[in-house]
Amino acid sequence: MLALLAGCSSNYVMTTKSGQTIVTQGKPKLDKDTGMTSYTDESGNKRQINSSDVAQLVEDN
Repeated sequence: MLALLAGCSSNYVMTTKSGQTIVTQGKPKLDKDTGMTSYTDESGNKRQINSSDVAQLVEDN
């Protein structure tokens, strides 16, 4: 059942100010205290990026 629920999460596409495109599993989360955005990449690795480096975040349909 958990695997089924995980499969329902939407992917998001982040575009950085430098033009890099990052596809995430689920919606990235902003930590206002640190200014970092946490996300899980396509390979399932947990990563962070400075929120000021993110130009756009859209849900991948």
